[in-house]
Order: sequence, then C-alpha cells, then structure tokens
Amino acid sequence: MAGSLRHPHDLYAGPPPWCIDRPQPAFLALAEAGAIQGRVLDVGCGTGEHVLMCAGLGLDATGVDLASRALRTAEEKARERGRTARFLHWDALKLAGLRETFDTVLDCGLFHIFGGADRAAFVDSLRAAARPGGRYFMLCFSDRQPGESGRVHKLARDEIEAAFAAGWRIDSIEPSTIDITTDPDGVRAWLVALTRT
Repeated sequence: MAGSLRHPHDLYAGPPPWCIDRPQPAFLALAEAGAIQGRVLDVGCGTGEHVLMCAGLGLDATGVDLASRALRTAEEKARERGRTARFLHWDALKLAGLRETFDTVLDCGLFHIFGGADRAAFVDSLRAAARPGGRYFMLCFSDRQPGESGRVHKLARDEIEAAFAAGWRIDSIEPSTIDITTDPDGVRAWLVALTRT
C-alpha cells in the first residue's frame, strides 16, 4: 500500500500501519485459489510481501513503487527468503514506460490515493500494463470505513464502477478487509476483480 506519491520516502521512515510482514489475507486467498497467474505486477508494492508471495508460487513477479526505502526492504526480504523477484523504482502513473504487459496486476492501497485526473491517469496506466484478458485485483478503502482517512479516498462501489467503465469488465466488488498493525479489526475495504477488455 502506498500513501501520497508526493513524498513516498517519508511513509517508510518508520513501519507504516499497512506493513504487516505478510500478504493481505484477501490476496493470499486469491493466490491459493489459483486466481493470480502468469507474469505479475504489484503496483505500489511497498516492502514487497505480495511480490514475494507470487515469487514463492513460481510466478514471474515484479513490484513497482516510488518509495526507495520500501524497495530496499523488499530486496532484502527477497534475499533472505531466497526468492527471485524484481523491484523497480517506478511511477505507477507511467506504467506504459515499462513497455511490458502482465497477466495479473495487484494493487493493495494505491488506487484509493488518487482522485480526479490522477485517478483517470492511473486507470489508463493500468490498461497499458495489463494484457488483454489480464486480471486486476485491488484492495481499497471502502466508504463503510468510519472515521478520518487522511489523504485516502474512501470509495463507494459506484465510484469504482465509474472509474473502470471503459476498457475493463468488472468481475466482482466484494466487501473485504485490509489488515493493519494499528487496529486488530483492520480497515473496511473492497476487494475488486476486473478483466482488461
């Protein structure tokens, strides 16, 4: 999960609440069900838990983030765990510049930081990175989450549907949870599954 793209390095000065040192249960369940396949891209990969989960399944896994400190941590974890994965310092709004396509794109907590034109640019960027028929799985804050959310947009189902109305098929939008270290109940979220058309 990533926060503001303006100062991504500050997010990892100390462990942020979303760094739980394991995959999010919703993404682990997708992996165990065989839904995550082929070449995988994790956008806003942070310290790399989902990339390393995919690498552990034998998948070709790449993570991108703007937080250099988080990427260094991800690379250290990969070495410690004996996993082969690629981590790139890259802007998720410019995925077309990778000149690669992926079968599966994962996003835990990046989409919900964007609003307005940035949100549209991010969706366009995702389309450039996902091959036709490729899947995009997203965990984002839900409008059901009480309290303040800082710079994060708490999203309603219709906002997600509107953002992905062109170029995507929405397969499912289901209530879920994002585990965090500061609340045992986690954050109310949506687990979204889409297919690039």
